[in-house]
Formats: sequence, C-alpha cells, structure tokens
Amino acid sequence: EMQLVESGGGLVQAGGSLRLSCAVSGMTFFGYAITWFRQVPGKEREGVASISGKGGTTFYARSFQGRSTISIDNPKKTVYLQMNNLKPEDTAVYYCAADQMGWSSGWDREDEYGYWGQGTQVTVSS
Repeated sequence: EMQLVESGGGLVQAGGSLRLSCAVSGMTFFGYAITWFRQVPGKEREGVASISGKGGTTFYARSFQGRSTISIDNPKKTVYLQMNNLKPEDTAVYYCAADQMGWSSGWDREDEYGYWGQGTQVTVSS
C-alpha cells in the first residue's frame, strides 16, 4: 500500500526558506501526480504545487509562483517543495498527496487524491 511521509517543516523567520520532503513508498511514480497541500485551522486544504511522477509537468498555486519549486527524485522516490521568501501567512500544516493523473476537478482539489501523508508543520514568524 502506498505511504507518504512528510518532513522538513519547522519554524522560520519571514523571508526565510524551507525545503519540505515527501518520501513515497509502495508505488511507482509513473502515471501518478504528487501534490503538496496546506491547511490552516478552520479552512479547507489548499493546493500549493503538483508534479507528475515523471517530473515533466508541474502546477503551482498563484501565491507560490516564483517563490517555490517542486521537484522529484525518482531513485529516492521523494518529492521536494522548496519554498523561499516565506511569509507569516504561509504558516500551516503542509501535506503531500498522491493519486493517478487525470483529474476531473483540478490538480488542487483535495478530493482528487486518495493517498495522504500525516503532514508537517510550517510556522513563519514575523
């Protein structure tokens, strides 16, 4: 069974950077999309960035374009999210999710994904 484990969260000052990792086991990346979401208490999960299993296709939320990079290391079966110029409003629990490509509603809809990690907390201080 597919498992996703996030790491790399922590406390960072505004303007700083973090690199989140999502280690995937139990699946091959081929034909799948791996997507980062984030969630703050009381709000729905928000899509941050997505990458195809082969790494050729990426999507970013508008608020992350230009200051984040999603990448994939196939031999390590790990997806990374490099986030730069972090802001206090980026404080959230960040999750990675995976499922087969071919969305009916969009890459950033949480109901498109059946496999989720446990999340990692990112806190950005002002």
